[in-house]
Amino acid sequence: MTATATPATDSAGRPAYRDGNVLRWLTAYTASLLGDSVYFVALGFAAAKVAPPAQVGLVMAAGAVPRAVLMLGGGVVADRFGPRLVVIGSDTVRCALILAAAGTLALATPGLWLLVAVALVFGAVDALFMPAVGALPPRITTPGQLVRLQGLRALTVRLGTVAGPPIGGLAMGLGGAAAAFTVAGVLFATSVPLLLTTRIAPLPPAARAPAFQELRDGLGYIRRHRLVGPLVLSGALCELGLVGPLNVGMVLLADQRGWGAAGYGWIIAAFGAGAAASALLLAVRGRVRRAGAVQIGTLFAGSAAVGFIGVAQVLAAAVGVAFLAGLICGVCGGLAAALIQTATDPAYLGRVTSVMSLTGFGLAPLAYPLFAAAVGAFGAPPVFLASAALAALGGAFTALLPPVRTAELPCG
Repeated sequence: MTATATPATDSAGRPAYRDGNVLRWLTAYTASLLGDSVYFVALGFAAAKVAPPAQVGLVMAAGAVPRAVLMLGGGVVADRFGPRLVVIGSDTVRCALILAAAGTLALATPGLWLLVAVALVFGAVDALFMPAVGALPPRITTPGQLVRLQGLRALTVRLGTVAGPPIGGLAMGLGGAAAAFTVAGVLFATSVPLLLTTRIAPLPPAARAPAFQELRDGLGYIRRHRLVGPLVLSGALCELGLVGPLNVGMVLLADQRGWGAAGYGWIIAAFGAGAAASALLLAVRGRVRRAGAVQIGTLFAGSAAVGFIGVAQVLAAAVGVAFLAGLICGVCGGLAAALIQTATDPAYLGRVTSVMSLTGFGLAPLAYPLFAAAVGAFGAPPVFLASAALAALGGAFTALLPPVRTAELPCG
């Protein structure tokens, strides 16, 4: 039996960017993302003051371990207790954890053990937060507004990426690690009352099975669903193919071409500007006709654009292609998320989101060393193109599936 939920909104038919309920959630999400960014800046600088570079890297990576291990379980928790409760609880715990760390750093000079412990606990809480926050959008707006909401969410992510590190750096400069941790804790605290006033659609009561059985049910649901399953697998292939070029490849490319840090900055800024433009486009436009076909087409085009960044011999060309890649990939990702969340039974949203998050934040980064070694051995152009071909496989097989190719989004 399929559970249904009607999202609670301020006004029927009101665009997402004018819906007070959506805007409250979006403001809370923005505060939380900024808190994340400031926290990572504070963690890195605090570690650098008490440890050599190799150990700093270990501190920064420590949180990824519990996040990857516990992510699927976080999806089960989100579906069992409701994503709103889990998000509020997660931000409350993160606030308390970071403010406690700030107080400790202000009163003493603890060793590396404190920072490792904070990173491990933060990563474990993230494993609960990420599936829950990803499951919220369909519960706070109507299906016809999901594309707009995904666009607004993408804009928020870009804001957090751009504004978070400078805020953290300013706090570090004025008051050291304790001040930066305090700012991060205050940002997490800001999100909690906003989340408490955000209305979401309740789910009908459902029989509960043991947690492991619920996890198996969620994985089986993804595997059997004719639209959700292929799109989740397509997204995993895309992440595995593009994470190397976008997160490691740009640095290596700029180094090999002699463009330096400034050239790297221009390429990354261009990609971010393109992604922001696509997010704004989706937020304003709302519905995209033939969403499934457009998503497949933009996956092919976006993968090719990322591949050709590695072929560019002139910085201006790389910057221009990076802007196009960000623009096209942003549309692709927004449509894929909206299609998945529209088609997913609300009772499974947390588990579906946890699988998607595990791919992007747990498995895909494992490709970094392999990608870097390949660039060192063969040069940037062939490795960028091979990675783009792997990402394009996600569109190649979904193009053969009518449920994906003909998928449509509801009217806004």
